[in-house]
Amino acid sequence: MSVHVIGAGLAGLSAACRLVELGHEVVLFEAAPNAGGRARSYFDKQLNCRIDNGNHLLLSGNLSALNYLERIGTRETLTGPAAPIFPFHDVSTGEAWTLRLNQGHFPWWIFKSGHRVPGTRIWHYLALKKLIKAKPRDLVEPLAGGGALYTKLLEPLAIAALNTMPDIAAAQPLGAVLAETVERGGFAALPRWARVGLSESFVDPALDWLRQRGVEIRFGTRVTELHPGQKTVLAVPPWAAKELLPELTVPDAFESICNLHFKAQTPPGEAGFYGLLGSMAEWVFARENVVSVTISAANRYANLGQEAIAAQVWAELSQAFGLPPAQPLCRVLWEKRATFACTPEQLAKRPGPQSPRPGVVLAGDWTDTGLPATIEGAIRSGEAAVAALPQPA
Repeated sequence: MSVHVIGAGLAGLSAACRLVELGHEVVLFEAAPNAGGRARSYFDKQLNCRIDNGNHLLLSGNLSALNYLERIGTRETLTGPAAPIFPFHDVSTGEAWTLRLNQGHFPWWIFKSGHRVPGTRIWHYLALKKLIKAKPRDLVEPLAGGGALYTKLLEPLAIAALNTMPDIAAAQPLGAVLAETVERGGFAALPRWARVGLSESFVDPALDWLRQRGVEIRFGTRVTELHPGQKTVLAVPPWAAKELLPELTVPDAFESICNLHFKAQTPPGEAGFYGLLGSMAEWVFARENVVSVTISAANRYANLGQEAIAAQVWAELSQAFGLPPAQPLCRVLWEKRATFACTPEQLAKRPGPQSPRPGVVLAGDWTDTGLPATIEGAIRSGEAAVAALPQPA
């Protein structure tokens, strides 16, 4: 009997690939006309170029994601700096600086004032250990807040990684990210992103890989019920999983992400991206045809219209990078339920890969991967779901 994978986001694609490797026949269902979910590319007619529906930054310690790309033959489609560097601009003060980690395991960079966060001292970095050792009820800001290290690095990092404001965000998932990347050494914290687009790196080659191995892929097919006895990987958003499995407990509070793509160019600098402080804009990617901006935990701006957000963000970019004041063409993409709200209460609602139904397993960045809702978590969840499938006697 074949295994049904419902949902062709990165969790579903990861699960399907792993199932094929283990010798299973697979049928992949996707309600939408395309795959990738919240991590895909498309051609935007207004901007006359391809854009991603969201900006996603990987780190070289994201081993599940890198192994997935290796499997489908696209690891070399990622780009990023040769060193673990993270440049920042403070729009409110005009200050610019770059965090420079060393490649090795021991953090020599902490002892070099020109490599660490301005205004910090060596002992301030004990806050990283606090986060790595965080308990389930610990919150980011109460645990690690205060001082230059927090405002200039940990706060923007927490907002980006958790997509939740640090005063209510659980510290434990951020600690898990740090443990798998920065704590291992700079070699595990090299920034990486798709050179061309998310679909070109993560989605389209996976579909080709699956088709070449006989996987049946059914787009535009919404599954409305689960059949008893059918082995199934349920890799859909939590609200969709709840519809199919009413007895399932899932996260039910969500945070949005706003991404803006301006038809403009800005110098990529030595990293190709920037973190912004003192601004609405948070992360800026200098791509060939567009300047792409991400605003995480965007529920706080829900009362603003897209035009107002675009105007403010462009004014900030103009000020930070000396760009022309006139706003160019812009596409604003607002994902209202981008991730679950990463609070202790919502973390407690994350199920593991096993579902209440025999033969049905769960995948998705909202399941209990130990990580926030990230590409790494999504891909890892697909692998965990396959491992949880019942095996023949």
